[in-house]
Amino acid sequence: MQELLRIPADDVHIEGLLELPATARGLVLFAHGSDCSRHSPRQTQVARALHARDSGTLRLDLLTLGESLDPPTRFDVALLTHRLLVATRYVLLHTPPSRALPLAYFGISTGAAAALQAAAALGPTVQAVVSCAGRPDLAGAHELAKVRAATLLLVEDVDTRTRPHNHAAYAQLQCEKALDDWAQAAAGPDSDEGTRPMAQQAAAWFARHWH
Repeated sequence: MQELLRIPADDVHIEGLLELPATARGLVLFAHGSDCSRHSPRQTQVARALHARDSGTLRLDLLTLGESLDPPTRFDVALLTHRLLVATRYVLLHTPPSRALPLAYFGISTGAAAALQAAAALGPTVQAVVSCAGRPDLAGAHELAKVRAATLLLVEDVDTRTRPHNHAAYAQLQCEKALDDWAQAAAGPDSDEGTRPMAQQAAAWFARHWH
């Protein structure tokens, strides 16, 4: 099934594309920050890989179009976390096909920090988190130590800027965890070939942790 959701969040509505394969064993909510949208090739490729491994997806745009054009708002981790929690509660209350499914988060860029903060807030409700090319350290040491969901940090092998931040966040996590390189193909990170290794790693992580 496929459904476009319009989720009320304070005085705006955020949109998300819900896709549930018939064999779905869990639902992964996507949280992205400043440089991605649910329409991006990267998100589409990851969603396909998750569907093939029996995971449903909810690709969210946590910011409105106007908000996404405002630099301070794009990097507001607290706002992204709030919106992700609102979307999570909406799914649990208002989408019967996915209501009984276990939940997980896939965080991109600053959305990785939001995913980890939301996982810390929801405890056992969230079973797994994958951070891709993100800044998980922005979640803060206190929140990282509270995360109980199994967490995979994927770092682009050519990205030396975020590597120290991912290692710092990894050291602060007290849950089941792993840190791996995402080896980009020569075609580039947003191509099918470039994204496929990361998508497969994420899909395998979620499939392994559905309970």
